[in-house]
Amino acid sequence: MRRIVSLALALALAGAAAASAAAKPNVLFIAVDDLRPELRCYGAEHMHTPHIDKLAASGLQFERAYCQVAVCNPSRNSVLSGLRPDSTTIFANNKFLRPTLPDVITLPQHFKNHGYRALSLGKIFHHSEKEPGDDPQSWSEPSWYHGKHRHWFAPASLDYVNKLKQLPKAKQPRLMRGPPFEAADEPEEHYTDAETAAKAIETLRRLKQDGRPFFLGVGFVKPHLPFTAPQKYWDLYPADTIRLPPNDELPKGAPPQAIDDIYELRSYGTVPPQGPLSDEMQLNLIRGYRACTSLLDAQVGKVLAELERLGLADDTIVVFWGDHGYHLGENGFFTKMTNFELGTRVPLIVRVPGRTTAGGRCSALVELVDLYPTLAELAGLPVGAQLEGTSFAPLLSEPARPWKKAAFSQYLRRGPDGFHGRTLRTAEWRYTEWTNKKGEPAGTELYDHRPTTSGRDPEETKNVAADANNAQLVAELSALLKAGPKAAQP
Repeated sequence: MRRIVSLALALALAGAAAASAAAKPNVLFIAVDDLRPELRCYGAEHMHTPHIDKLAASGLQFERAYCQVAVCNPSRNSVLSGLRPDSTTIFANNKFLRPTLPDVITLPQHFKNHGYRALSLGKIFHHSEKEPGDDPQSWSEPSWYHGKHRHWFAPASLDYVNKLKQLPKAKQPRLMRGPPFEAADEPEEHYTDAETAAKAIETLRRLKQDGRPFFLGVGFVKPHLPFTAPQKYWDLYPADTIRLPPNDELPKGAPPQAIDDIYELRSYGTVPPQGPLSDEMQLNLIRGYRACTSLLDAQVGKVLAELERLGLADDTIVVFWGDHGYHLGENGFFTKMTNFELGTRVPLIVRVPGRTTAGGRCSALVELVDLYPTLAELAGLPVGAQLEGTSFAPLLSEPARPWKKAAFSQYLRRGPDGFHGRTLRTAEWRYTEWTNKKGEPAGTELYDHRPTTSGRDPEETKNVAADANNAQLVAELSALLKAGPKAAQP
């Protein structure tokens, strides 16, 4: 009798464990490099992004989502640690999370520790081609990385790179980079993101057979420079439809340290090392960025289609996010690395099975550091007290509910003065304070984002911090900035 009872108990426990595993939602965590919210679902009618638009139509689209630092490595480390940059102390691409915080429990590691298969494909953490490893402690098996990027395929581009390599060592540039854009008659499958999509499809099939809940990180690198894509994606954006942005000048009254020197773009071949870019180059950069966005969209579509085909969509939370914003000539410069709206605002779409907000839009202020506690709550996992973001899970059911007073971002300028800019975005204003290495004030910015006023300036073309009429407002926003994120909680 005792043996029968023991067997029955064992079977019951096994059944309960299986039921618990089945109840856990999967997570498909799609990270995208350098993607600003220039997508059709975000109102950019000129864009061809049908697959991301389809995801938005089935999930909740966040209209005001912001990164913590407008550069890849600090942003991703904040997301994956659930900590703000002041806690990670990571502000550039040359300092990494695990050596800095050896005991940190990352977002995928947290899922792994609670019975999930946690897998990494492509760029999730920031890692270089020389060191492709992706924080082994975070994953259930070694991360997959596509290895050396294949950016250039056109003969002219390859000739340019080969000529660089033939220069005497003393004259070779530090980075053997070809032109910043290229349209090539090359099969789509040869591009890095297509390789990542193919690996994601293969991995989803394996995870389907495995049957355990999974956390799958899929990291795409486009539309990061160089803006290289097959000709068919360039053809979606005819040259005669591309225009320079109307706000292509530096914001009036902005302090010098607010301005990026676009050194990243200038590290690519054919880009002048200093001075203005020609209109022709700027137009090609804009067109190439859009082509790469559509290339990315196609790869996202392949992965989501396989998720549907395998019958996994109804059991999987899908998160689609960009690691920071991007300038394409606006405010007078290209790339990221600013505290402006275009540098810090990101696309964020979340689809949770069973939620009633499909196709909805949420205008609440949310931050990428919020992703860790949000996903933990949605999966029924513990939400650690050490996390510095706020779970926005309640917004998925009630997008219009009152929420944060502000979103916080920052940027640390390189150089001997080490200017540090801290910015907050409220529903109506963007306010930034700059300090030098000694912590002394070095500049203030204020931009008007009020929706219905004569001074409305969503393009951030004029710094109005010095306007006497704004003195009280500046004092209030300065106090909120100094009080920090905890004072802005919902």
